[in-house]
Amino acid sequence: MAQQEPEDLLELSTDTRSILEEHGLRPLWEVEDDMGNVYDDLQPDIWKWEDIQAAIDGIERDVPIADLPPGFQRRVAVPINTAMGNAISNTIYVGVQTVSPGETAPSHRHGANALRFTIDGHEDMKTVVAGEEFPMKNNDLITTPQWEWHDHVNDSDETAAWLDVLDLPLVLDSLNARNVFENHELERQPVTKTEGYWDSQYGRARDYESTKEDDIPGPFQGKCEATPPFRFKWAETLETLRQRADNDEPDPHDGYSLSYVNPATGKPPLFPTMSFRAQLLQETTDRHFHNATEVYFVIEGEGATHVGDETLEWGQWDIFVVPPDEIHHHDPDGEAILLGITDRPVLEAFNFYAEAEPSS
Repeated sequence: MAQQEPEDLLELSTDTRSILEEHGLRPLWEVEDDMGNVYDDLQPDIWKWEDIQAAIDGIERDVPIADLPPGFQRRVAVPINTAMGNAISNTIYVGVQTVSPGETAPSHRHGANALRFTIDGHEDMKTVVAGEEFPMKNNDLITTPQWEWHDHVNDSDETAAWLDVLDLPLVLDSLNARNVFENHELERQPVTKTEGYWDSQYGRARDYESTKEDDIPGPFQGKCEATPPFRFKWAETLETLRQRADNDEPDPHDGYSLSYVNPATGKPPLFPTMSFRAQLLQETTDRHFHNATEVYFVIEGEGATHVGDETLEWGQWDIFVVPPDEIHHHDPDGEAILLGITDRPVLEAFNFYAEAEPSS
């Protein structure tokens, strides 16, 4: 005979149950069974580039940007985790966006933090942020901070594709908050800055008055340094990775790893809600686990990531996710470079982040 749980032996009288229901109350031992079950457990998963490519080609072929509803005039294929139903995790949104030759994805702004990591771009594909045109060359990472106008303009004769990463699920689902949003009155925002302006403002010499400003752009209040518009050129990031590999020892879990820092502070995280790193893997990493969600985009190379009892075999431009608390390690086939994305800053803000190597 199966042993009953202690709470199964508890029984409330009809009168007590009526009082609880009438006033919207429940006993703790019933409530705690529902806690932590808003979402199913996040699953290890991988999205192969050949499948993503077929999907975005079909969307581009079938749906002109101009036909999409206002506010959603972006052609994007979104990886969906089976536990979520609307994103890759409950804190991170990833999508693959395309803009066809001659098209513009119209200008808007919102409260969510966002960035673009270029998959297949060129000099004449521009994302325009806060009045500056940023060329989208392969593997460039370009920030789209909170409440900055941004549009995507393809003045070339080739379709461009990139990775969108936002903290939308954290805002809309996990926090059940609103994503403040506004469409620009024009399809393209006016270009008011020369190319390279924002980069020039975050070198060692900075405007004195701006160094004293620490508020978040738009109608927001907080304690974190605002993230400026910025383009991390891949050629410079790759050179730094190579220098690390030639001179330093690799991290046992992440290989030769570089954090994309907030240019205003020179420190990670890039956004208060998400951290990003470029990882050069040359050998198998050690097993470990943590309570943050990690999403990976394969910049180049092949290999596998072992997550619990599953093996995710990946190649160039694949996307995969490692759920919290899963023991995992990377096993590259030769040399590989990954873009790592994590919600670790959210957990660290509350002293909730935990990481360890398995004891056995």
